[in-house]
Order: sequence, then C-alpha cells, then structure tokens
Amino acid sequence: MTQLQTRPSGEAPGASRNLLDRLFDLTGRGTTIAREVRGGVTTFVAVAYIVLLIPIMLSDAKDVTGASLTIPQLTTAVALSAALTTILMGVVGNAPFALASGLAVAPVVAFQAAPYMTWNQAMGLVVLEGVLIVILALTGVRQLIMDAIPTPLKHAIGVGIGMFIALIGLAKAGFVTRGEGTPLTMGDGGHLSGWPVAVFCAGLLLMFALFSRRIPGAILISIVAATVIAVAINAVAVIDPQAWGLIVPKVPDQIVAAPDFGLLFKVDLFGGFGAAGALTATAVLFTLVLSGFFDAMGTILGVGEEAGLAKDGKIRGLGKILTIDGLGAVIGGGTGASANTVVVESAAGVGEGARTGLASVVTGVLFAAAMFLTPLAAVVPAQAASAALVLVGALMMAAVRKIAWDDMDLAIPAFLTIALMPFTYSITNGVGAGVIAYTLIKAVRGRFSEIHWLLWVISLVFVGYFGIGAIEQLLG
Repeated sequence: MTQLQTRPSGEAPGASRNLLDRLFDLTGRGTTIAREVRGGVTTFVAVAYIVLLIPIMLSDAKDVTGASLTIPQLTTAVALSAALTTILMGVVGNAPFALASGLAVAPVVAFQAAPYMTWNQAMGLVVLEGVLIVILALTGVRQLIMDAIPTPLKHAIGVGIGMFIALIGLAKAGFVTRGEGTPLTMGDGGHLSGWPVAVFCAGLLLMFALFSRRIPGAILISIVAATVIAVAINAVAVIDPQAWGLIVPKVPDQIVAAPDFGLLFKVDLFGGFGAAGALTATAVLFTLVLSGFFDAMGTILGVGEEAGLAKDGKIRGLGKILTIDGLGAVIGGGTGASANTVVVESAAGVGEGARTGLASVVTGVLFAAAMFLTPLAAVVPAQAASAALVLVGALMMAAVRKIAWDDMDLAIPAFLTIALMPFTYSITNGVGAGVIAYTLIKAVRGRFSEIHWLLWVISLVFVGYFGIGAIEQLLG
C-alpha cells in the first residue's frame, strides 16, 4: 500500500514545496511556508529599527583622529551584514534567528574602542572577536559552556530575556521613561500623553485581542495596522517629530535609495594594539567577546526553547548556530557595521509561528532589500513595532513555572538572572550574576559534585568582567 506523505496545512503540492520541505524540514517541525514567511516578515519589522539605530549610534562617535562615519555608509553596512548573516543562519543553521548589529556591542566599539584608535582598527577588533568566537564554537568549547549551564538557569535566561525585551518595547514606545527621582516611570512624569503613546497602546491592545483569538498573523497585522494609524495621525495632527523617536511615520518622498558601500572591507586587524596599547586593546577585545558570547547564548537558549528547538535542555543544531553567530561578528566588522549577533527580536517571529531557517531567509532578504528601500523601512515607528516585543515577553514568561522556587540553591540565581537583564539592560549581566550566584551557593553548601567544572571557570571570567573597571585602574 502506498503511504501518503503528510503535508502541513495551507501548502500547495509541487516541486518547490518539496524542495523547501527537504531543506528546512517544515513537516518535521510542524510548520508551513505561510507561517515561516509570516514569522520572517514579523521579525524583520520588529528588528528593522536597528538599521536606523546603529548608524545613529556609531555616527555620533569620533575616532582618535576625529573622524566620524556617515549615516548612508553605516545604513548600508548594517543592512548588508544583517542580510548575509541572517540568510546564512537560515540556510546552514536552519533556525529562526535573525542576526544584526548588536546593541550591546556597538557602544563598546563607539565609546571604548574608537576614542583610542581609528575606525578601521576598531572594526579590526570586531573581526578578531568573531574569529575567537568561531574558534570556541568549532572546538566545541562554546557548546560545552552552554551545556554546563544548569537547566533551571537556562529557563531563567529565557524568562529574563522576556522581561528584557518587554522593557525594550515599553521604553522604545515611550510608555516607560526615565523619571525624576525614580529610575523609571510611566509616560511623561507618571502619566501617559501624546499620540505616539496612544498608537502604541492601540496596537498593543489590538495585538492582545487578535492573538488571544488565535488569529493567524496577529502580530504582523497589528504592527501594520498601528503603522497605518500612525501615518494618518501624523498627517493630520500637530506632533513634535521628536515625540515619535527615531522614525517619524510619514509617506516617504522616495521609495528607492542607492546603497553606499564605502565602509566595505576597510579593516585593520592588529593596528588597534599599537594605537591604543596592548592593555587597552585587549580589554576592549575581552569586553567584545564576553558581550557577543553571552548575549547570543542567552538569546539562543531563550528564543530557541520558545521555537521548539530544545530537547532535554539542549538546542538542536547548536554547533552550527554558534559558529554562524561567530561568523556574524567577522562579517559585521568586515562590512563596517560592528559585530552581528542573534537578536532578541527573533522572538517576535517565533511568536508568530516561525520554527525553521526559512523564516530567517525571508528576514535576510528583507534586510537586503532595506539597503535599497531605506526610506520605506523608515515608515514603521517604534510605537507600532514595540507592541510585538511586549507580547512576546509575556509569552516567554511561561518558562518561569519550570523553576523550583522553593529550592533556594536555584531560586536566588534564577531571580538574579531574570531581574538583572531588564534592570541593567544587559543579557550578559544577568547570565553572569546567575552563574556566579549558583556556583557560590552550591560551594558554600558543600555540594561540589553539582557544580560543573566549567562553571568555576565561567564564574572567574565573569568576576573579571564585572570588575574590569577596577582592574584597569589598578594596572593603569
């Protein structure tokens, strides 16, 4: 009897479907082409702000010679490097992870490296960071480190990232701001006001309503709807452009703009050690590696589990994923865009149903198109896209139930991991605090057999990371 092949619903038969199914294992992961495309588009919409934010961040800084980088060159570099690495992740890693210039790494390049060396030398350190991370991945050391992290801490990392990206979304939308006398407050002085915040609230409520009714494309539909509302309101109301943030929602004067490849391959690998001195350059490189290493690790663990890639606490195809993440830093430095890493906004596409690398290919193609369609990509305001981060943050909180909160050996490290990610605006800080606390508590209770030997090494590295400022002062 001929056995019928099971096909995901919504897919038409044909050679192209069969090819995509074989390449990305759509059937095996219980997904469809439509869901992957939707997820890929959603991830791009959620992360597209990086194409604008990173250039603004880097262009504000000057290198040791007083030179600064131009916005058009940086925009092209960020979009190009994100496209290359995200497509590579999709085709080789078969994971729904987008890669783009890391928000934790770009400030290190701009404000710790550039003041002591030229831009070419700073990007050389970024390339070296990527090479070191690739070596750690290819030798299996990086996967060994990830496997050494206790399962409860992995769950805590996912929850912490959920809190972190929710805060990012609330802050980008202006729903949460710096307060007077308090670190954070709601809106302007404790009150919500202004059309931009109203757009965010409308988009978020629509997203909640559609998602709760399991409407396909709920996140993407809500982002598009909120963008249309924002464009309409901005056209008829008198609004200070700065109230929208980086992106003002308006119909662009032009849709297509020529990319500027002026930064491509302008890299001086080892010049930074001579210009800034071996100690300073090494300290910068150490910070780059740690930030890139553990930010990506936390994101891969948290979002990977949400995407169904985890089995027995381990991520499927982790070796390839980690290697590509390292190559992302090499490509980012080579294009002049700073280091690429897996971005937390990948969770938005996963929340929309993305489960395979096909979604990443879609996101990567859109990044490539953004090089030419920068004016069109600049239409979606942060208030429209940020709602997705809040919803996905809520979904990622579900893993908190997997943590044994009545076991203080686990509860305290898990709490520190979760709390410090949003409170310090850093995934790396949360991972570091959790690992140090776990190792210390187990040690003082005499439970040395429960401490993987690598945790001792990782804890010492993080002690150095947290104390890098004091160490520089002592040695300087």
